[in-house]
Amino acid sequence: MKSKNKVSYDNSNYFLGVDVGSISTNLAVINEENELVGRVYIRTEGKPIKSVQQGVTLLRENLGRDLPIRGAGSTGSARQLTGMLIGADIVKNEITAHALASLYIDPFIQTIMEIGGQDSKIIIIRDGVAIDFAMNTVCAAGTGSFLDEQARRLKIPIENFGDLALQSHNPVSIAGRCTVFAESDMIHKQQLGYPVRDIVRGLCQAMARNYFNNVGKGKDILSPIMFQGGVAANRGMRQAFGESLGVELEVPENYDVMGAIGAAILAKEEIERNPRPSNFYGWNIPDLHFETMGFECIDCPNHCEIVEIKMNEALIARWGSKCGKWDDLSLERSFHSDQ
Repeated sequence: MKSKNKVSYDNSNYFLGVDVGSISTNLAVINEENELVGRVYIRTEGKPIKSVQQGVTLLRENLGRDLPIRGAGSTGSARQLTGMLIGADIVKNEITAHALASLYIDPFIQTIMEIGGQDSKIIIIRDGVAIDFAMNTVCAAGTGSFLDEQARRLKIPIENFGDLALQSHNPVSIAGRCTVFAESDMIHKQQLGYPVRDIVRGLCQAMARNYFNNVGKGKDILSPIMFQGGVAANRGMRQAFGESLGVELEVPENYDVMGAIGAAILAKEEIERNPRPSNFYGWNIPDLHFETMGFECIDCPNHCEIVEIKMNEALIARWGSKCGKWDDLSLERSFHSDQ
């Protein structure tokens, strides 16, 4: 995947991908050759609407001009909401998005390891097709947020965490099966006087073991292996995974926005498959007023939790209804709920 400074803006059509998760919001714009021309990585901070609008503003500034967006796609844990915010032409899960972006970089890739702020995943690919995957969304011991927390506790800038781990030649054993045990064990090792560098490297190794014993358990992990997500920036983690597997991992240049790149590629393929004008709202998305609200339907024992989203006071979407009746936006909720 070529980076922004290696491509021109000569194309007439561009495609936007937005990946919103619990920790980060990522945006990417590609051209018709799937070359990356613009990207943004920011923190979601529990405010997905605000982060998407901020991301669009920053992306627009970075690009320097309003590129014509021919198609838009969304992915990530907040993909439904994101799709409504940008006017997405396609909404897909992050497994599909990450797999597609990775295959465009290396068509021979067989395993994708992705670790983000709050979750981690593994995707098994054979002959260019994702055939299996697993995600860990329960324990944070193997995620970026736990690394951030421990870096703060040790008063180490997270940017230096991995380099410090590489300075260790005698890593200590850290229990990494859960955040509570890992942190308790680290504190104990500090009290025993072990150097911080040995504790940090021990933590990286513990996180690698945690990943393979949970997310990667029972998976046929074959190389080439691509490592992506925010944690891929950590050299200590890259070394720990490489040592455990006995192979060198591929880390793509844009390891932190691969989901957004995949969503952009999906949007491109969708428009090529079904040519039509894009639903994308335009670069003025930051100027639009969005509001989300929810209510419980009491028409049947299911008691579905219905989510609504409004744009400039107009209802544009609902989801959550098991029977589908709330798909009709003309229905007035006041007649069907206790609110």
